[in-house]
Amino acid sequence: MRITLLQTDIAWNDTQENIRRVERLLNDAPSSDVYVLPEMWNTGFLTQPETSYLEEDCKKALRFMKEQAARYDAAMAGSVAAVDDKGGLRNRFYFVLPDGSVNYYDKHHLFTMGGEHGFYEAGCRVMDVEWRAVMFRLSVCYDLRFPVWLRNNARQPYDVLLCVASWPQVRQQVWDILLRARAIENQCFVVGVNRVGDDPSLSYAGGSVVVDAKGREMVKLGCGAGTSTIDLDMEALCNFRRRFPVLDDADKTKVEDPF
Repeated sequence: MRITLLQTDIAWNDTQENIRRVERLLNDAPSSDVYVLPEMWNTGFLTQPETSYLEEDCKKALRFMKEQAARYDAAMAGSVAAVDDKGGLRNRFYFVLPDGSVNYYDKHHLFTMGGEHGFYEAGCRVMDVEWRAVMFRLSVCYDLRFPVWLRNNARQPYDVLLCVASWPQVRQQVWDILLRARAIENQCFVVGVNRVGDDPSLSYAGGSVVVDAKGREMVKLGCGAGTSTIDLDMEALCNFRRRFPVLDDADKTKVEDPF
């Protein structure tokens, strides 16, 4: 399974410019099975969105993801600010396949300190997506702090945890530690894709990374826009789980539906 990290410098609330920036990164990236973008890659982390523009921006972003998935014969993954069927706002992580089909996860843990809960509605279900015989768990930024929500299942384990983020520079060390922790406790690869640059409130230092099931960083980007591509050895992951079956001894807890 080949994964490409697309670490972008996001232009504030400018979908068309951000599409151009992603296109430039894709043009320079090698072929891959999955291309992963940051959280709200088309606008930046909007905590007080203007809904009159939001729906059209989301349509543009999703259309672009579908076009690129078909063009590169790969999945395109990343979150956008979206309007759901009932008019509610969601921080929606799309996982788009080359045939145009779309899977999505709505961010469950909204960042109350940043005001996200005042405008967006929380999702209430986990989402695992199978692509080319690999199972992916979708998560967004603040979700990373909540291990019960991301807990793996020994009977039907996911193989790769995807975490897309707008994780600020002031908490960069926490980002690094939590990604490794989630990989170790869930015996999986973790792919964390963060943004770089600035928005009206914060600065972002990237640090997008792929971590293996032993918590070792396999690739890591710095603090500038760029890409990195890596092949994940799924057979090695399966062998490690067989030799050291930690998931079999996990607490038999269940994530309860909070609603």
